Amino acid sequence: MPPIVLPVALACAMLWAFPLRAQGVQPAPSFHEAVNMAWAIDPVRTELQVGHHSARARASAAGSWFAGGPTLSGEYMDDHMLGSNEGYTTYQGGVSVPLWLPGQGSATRQVATAEADSLDEQINVEHMALSIRVLDATAAALIASTRVTVARALYEAVARMGASTAHAVHGGELAATDGQMAQAAVENARNELALAQEEAQDTRAALEVLLGHPVMPDLTRYGGGDVTRARFVSPRDMEDNDPRIKAAHRSVEAAEANMKLARRSFMPNPEIGVDAIHEKQYGSPWDDRVGLNFSIPLPSEVRNTPIMSEARNRLAAATSQETQARRMVHLELTRVRERLIAATTARQAGIAAAESMEKRAIAQEHAWRLGETGLDTALAARQAACAARLTRVRAEVEWHVASIRMLIATGIVP
Repeated sequence: MPPIVLPVALACAMLWAFPLRAQGVQPAPSFHEAVNMAWAIDPVRTELQVGHHSARARASAAGSWFAGGPTLSGEYMDDHMLGSNEGYTTYQGGVSVPLWLPGQGSATRQVATAEADSLDEQINVEHMALSIRVLDATAAALIASTRVTVARALYEAVARMGASTAHAVHGGELAATDGQMAQAAVENARNELALAQEEAQDTRAALEVLLGHPVMPDLTRYGGGDVTRARFVSPRDMEDNDPRIKAAHRSVEAAEANMKLARRSFMPNPEIGVDAIHEKQYGSPWDDRVGLNFSIPLPSEVRNTPIMSEARNRLAAATSQETQARRMVHLELTRVRERLIAATTARQAGIAAAESMEKRAIAQEHAWRLGETGLDTALAARQAACAARLTRVRAEVEWHVASIRMLIATGIVP
């Protein structure tokens, strides 16, 4: 290879590699961005939006002058089949349209509009539920990732102690039982690392399916200070602002509108139209006639009772669901507040406990190397330190999760 070719090739390779590295390193999206990513591919959102547009279309269609489409009718009669063949032929045709009963048209529009408003609130409910799913999936992935880090640190520490033990056993400084104990600790740590890696892969896969991208949202930027700036402080305001209660109330309004429509539909819709007749008869002084036709079905309990019963059942079910929704939201808000308080306490205690256990593990390992304590004590101290570290990180993540969950309860997606 000529001397100038190698530097040029290296320069081209560096220019090609640096953009790839720059593209590969991406900042972690915020929780708000993660929710938007999940919302963009949420199939329930698409279903609810289609239902919303359909309800709006029904409300627009209910503004028609007539209760339905026109009906065409026609008749043809002659005397050919009788065999007389005198030329008696009749052509008759008509068109009729159904009419709204008093107040039925406006009631139909109110039902469709109320159902569209209810679907609007259901979209907000789905957005809130999706935010909570993203939050839980992110927290699970973060904790699982931390478990891998802690398990790897435990494995490295135990493997280091196991290597020292094996060397001491080989030199006759320690008993063979110590070597067996160290080997068992190493294998247990390796198994814990494998289980932690499996859990991390599962949680990351679940999060990727939810978001559509292999990213890890950043929850650490949200804390207690965000909660103090929330718009709704009063528990009553938080409950009234909850989309689940709003959706339940909209369902009650839709059921009440449906009850009004059922009362307005006390009989089948009457029809009115125009008929025309053209006749061909021997010696007849007329051959064309035009007139009106109407059809008025009379009310019947056989028809009206099921309609009214169904409307009453729908209203009763919607009222019951609204009461249950208020109770559920009230209980959930209480749990969210208490969870935030407990998570704050656990976070503070976890930091102090992890620091103390780490110092103890270092001291016990140092004492073991000096022969002042046994191997089992040093291993137990290291395992306890790693467990305390995992507990501290879990408490930290749960504190951020509790803070974000409190914000979601106030109607804010941070």
